[in-house]
Amino acid sequence: MSVADLLKMSLSSLWRRKLRTILTVLGVVIGTASIVVMISLGLGLNKTSMEQIEQYGGLTTITVYSNEGGGYSYYGGEVAVSADGGSDSDSQEPVRIDDAAIEQFSHMEHVEIASPVLSTWVLLRQGVWENSASIRGMSREALEKMDLDVKEGSLPEEGGELQFFYGNTVITDFYNTKTGMNPYYENYDYEHPENNVLADVDLMNTPMFVIFDTDAYYESQYGGTDENGNPIPAPKKYMVPACGLMDGGPEEWGENANSILCDVEALKAQLKKVFKGKVIPGQPTNKSGKPYKEIYYNQAYIRVDDMNYVTDVQDQIRALGFQAESNVEWMNQVQEQSRSIQMALGGIGAVSFFVAAIGIANTMMMSIYERTKEIGVMKVLGCDMGAIRNMFLAEAGFIGLIGGIVGLMLSYGISAIINFVTKASYASGISYIPIYLVLLAMIFAVFMGMLAGLFPALRAMRLSALAAIRNE
Repeated sequence: MSVADLLKMSLSSLWRRKLRTILTVLGVVIGTASIVVMISLGLGLNKTSMEQIEQYGGLTTITVYSNEGGGYSYYGGEVAVSADGGSDSDSQEPVRIDDAAIEQFSHMEHVEIASPVLSTWVLLRQGVWENSASIRGMSREALEKMDLDVKEGSLPEEGGELQFFYGNTVITDFYNTKTGMNPYYENYDYEHPENNVLADVDLMNTPMFVIFDTDAYYESQYGGTDENGNPIPAPKKYMVPACGLMDGGPEEWGENANSILCDVEALKAQLKKVFKGKVIPGQPTNKSGKPYKEIYYNQAYIRVDDMNYVTDVQDQIRALGFQAESNVEWMNQVQEQSRSIQMALGGIGAVSFFVAAIGIANTMMMSIYERTKEIGVMKVLGCDMGAIRNMFLAEAGFIGLIGGIVGLMLSYGISAIINFVTKASYASGISYIPIYLVLLAMIFAVFMGMLAGLFPALRAMRLSALAAIRNE
């Protein structure tokens, strides 16, 4: 019996029993859709988490902190928490990040970039608008490697005057000093955030006045006095030009969307000019309370050439007494959780497919009972035993194939509905069906169909020809 004859007979047999075939295929459809949709939810959560990781620095960057302050470093309006494994500042000498440490990091194997990060809080003022913000100084090389999308202007020049590169959401933090209200958040439209009202501030073309000594400013505003009882004068305001704006709307959030970036050397020079021997906010002091001559950095930005070496570089940095964190640790936790979720959801879907497999086995057994005489005639005419077995296996395989195709179509429909319903919380979709999942689902459906039909096929092959012919 040729392969074509085998397939033709198998399809003909299924077509003669349309209702039973449709009901059996329906079980496979439900089973396939259940497994694919359940696994797609786990894959979707993992994909969303990976996209978030990419937005927040990628997988090849390491953030280094000193061993002071319990591992917390404040910058850009956020709190960065270092990873476990850092040094205990109560029991060890402070290990601070200075130019020598940056040089040491840069010579480590697999390190592409080692940039200092210097942060300080300032007050931005333009007319009646005010914004208490953090500015972050980094090297030009690091800023270029951060893949910042420039909407207007350019990145800060290295070694020049102090210039600010504004993130796309910085403008949303300006409030009116006369009313105390922030127009962007006053009547926030969650459904259409692009329609929210922004402060009347021109970051690029209108001078921005910057107050670096914010402590003195607030003390002067609220009647503070010095040790002699004299009123504290208002600190000097400096005009700092803008060099560029980050691309994106005010409603588009990302790692650097709310950052104000500048060249680190220009920021150091400005801080030394403003405070002139006084303690710079955020900088350590000696035992007598006086500032050090050298400015220490809040963090170090390390970029590794390959994510496979991130953990090794972290270990080297921690061995020097610093604290280090990276998204690789977060990724490992996310992937471990994702695998657990996928196994749990896949197991739920597998139950449905197991029930469908029982349905296929039942259908094939009933087909054998109904076609006992036909099987006997085939044997008497000299039909090969393997051909009889393959005929029933082909029927079971066709049931799995048809059910798998329809099940995948149903899976895509369910996935689209889930993503539409959850688009407010998961912009990229919580259900994700990659091509390899489609191929695996098809192979699995056909394989399970044939496996369920194996026992009935073997039984058909072992039937006695004479007993089968006598069967009524």
